[in-house]
Amino acid sequence: MTPFVSTLALVGVVIMVAALLSGFVERARFPQVALFLVLGAVLGPYGLGLVDTGLESPVLETISTISLILVLFMDAVGVTWRDLRGQARLAALVLGPGTLLAAALTGCAAWGLLGLPPALAVILGAALSSTDPVLMRGLLRREGVPTSARQALRLESGLNDIVLLPLVLVAMAIQSGATVGSSTGWGRLAVNLVVLGPGVGALVGFTGVALLEGIRRRTGVRRDYESIYALGVAFAAYAAAEAIHGSGLLAAFAAGLTVAAFDAELCDCFVDYGQATAEMFLLLTFVAFGSSSMWTAFDAVSWRSALFSLVALFGRTLALAVVLPRRGLDAKSRHLIVWYGPRGLSALLYVLLPIFAGVPGANALFPYAALVVLLSVVIHGGALMFIGPKPPARVAGAVPASVDSSGSGSAAATGERITLDELRALQARGEPVVLLDARKDGAWVESAVKAAGAIRIPPDDAALRAAELALPRNAWLVAYCA
Repeated sequence: MTPFVSTLALVGVVIMVAALLSGFVERARFPQVALFLVLGAVLGPYGLGLVDTGLESPVLETISTISLILVLFMDAVGVTWRDLRGQARLAALVLGPGTLLAAALTGCAAWGLLGLPPALAVILGAALSSTDPVLMRGLLRREGVPTSARQALRLESGLNDIVLLPLVLVAMAIQSGATVGSSTGWGRLAVNLVVLGPGVGALVGFTGVALLEGIRRRTGVRRDYESIYALGVAFAAYAAAEAIHGSGLLAAFAAGLTVAAFDAELCDCFVDYGQATAEMFLLLTFVAFGSSSMWTAFDAVSWRSALFSLVALFGRTLALAVVLPRRGLDAKSRHLIVWYGPRGLSALLYVLLPIFAGVPGANALFPYAALVVLLSVVIHGGALMFIGPKPPARVAGAVPASVDSSGSGSAAATGERITLDELRALQARGEPVVLLDARKDGAWVESAVKAAGAIRIPPDDAALRAAELALPRNAWLVAYCA
């Protein structure tokens, strides 16, 4: 097969397998990342030999770059500003001394145990201090996770890029020798990091929101196209910054923060479709890694790399155990925040940045990063199978959370719409009516308006949630999402 056909086949396989296994992954709690690494191994040179995306592969560079743009943008868009305001002190501790101490410990271990030059040690330390949004999402979806822990971990996975990415970029410049000893070079680097990248990203994000809002008022915009629009904003921010020699990655992150700050509706729309698109790219990247490059981790196995891996995995735990307060934070929340810091795709993508940029010696970083990520998938991913109550088995004929407006009063819903007048008429006749608030998390949290007596039911797999709540089967279930 030609490279194009192979790549297209890989994309198709990933999408189909992700869809078919989604129910199993949710209920068995098996780490989704592990499944796709295994899939990559089956398709790669160690298996069927259909795909081989080594570190020098242009395909890997392309999908890795797109994935990192989407990871940064998606993390930023997912930031809930109400959570940030409410947990400002906790977020500052986790993102500031917590993240930086973890990066410093890991970097020192890379320098002392692995014998890496200081700049490369900084890159590896910063990369392996980034919490993985894919594995983190698995925990944040769990019931029974305390609110404080959920908010702190969501903010950490969404915002630690703003602390770690500049460290990686500065260390890359030092290792490449382009700016050492040159005040002009350092000044240019500072402008690129602090002004051009974030400034262009914020400008593109603000302009995108303003244009969308103007068109909404005049002609309207289809909601499904708003999802595509959000992805366009991410790519446009990256391209605009790179065109003027700024950091496109910081621009994508700044654009996401701007969108989150100014347009909650677009954020929800992005979660509806854009996040699914982003997740497909992330899983595709894991398959690409799993085909060959991921298994270079076994070439790096030694007592030194084993000791380094322990520091990389649990340095964050040590740092947060020191900086997090014991007062004002319940024991379960503190335990989850301190312990759960998975390493995954973000770490691998950060390590690939200097490799693709041709930074001298950067290729030596990947096996160590891959080893830590594999261990994290086993340790942190495996732990997800035991955190929180298990989802119940799927109930045959579960009640859909929508309304049957045929007049029969049956809860076996057809999914038809019902108007407010029709709802009031049902209530006036004394019909049993249950209101379900099925808005996305972002809209639900940000909105101060709640329907009186409504039951909160997340929109994902609403039928199963309705069955879990044992909602009456002879009642009208009326769900609203706006």
